[in-house]
Amino acid sequence: MAVKRIVSNFAVTDIAKAKAFYEDILGLSTVMDHGWIRTFAAAGETMTTQVNFATEGGSGTPVPDMSIEVDDLEETLGRMTAAGIEIEYGPVDEPWGVRRFYVRDPFGKLVNILEHK
Repeated sequence: MAVKRIVSNFAVTDIAKAKAFYEDILGLSTVMDHGWIRTFAAAGETMTTQVNFATEGGSGTPVPDMSIEVDDLEETLGRMTAAGIEIEYGPVDEPWGVRRFYVRDPFGKLVNILEHK
């Protein structure tokens, strides 16, 4: 037996808000849409299965609900600020080799946006 994939599921009241944040700002693609559920993924990327358990988010921050690694943190930061999304932490270079910032998605989920240095 082997785990093939882990998928996070979040209960929301307005999927259009998810599209605006995860697709329009972060650039993910809709890979499934049944009206009541929409799945976003990075087009053409092979995802690895990962699940984190933490007592803190590092550097004394709260544990984020999810982490999203990007290839250009400054561009992503610019998109967030242009959309009027408040940056709750950072951007900061962390001692474990990432540059990151925290934002909240439209549903209040704390999202750690990071780039490996």
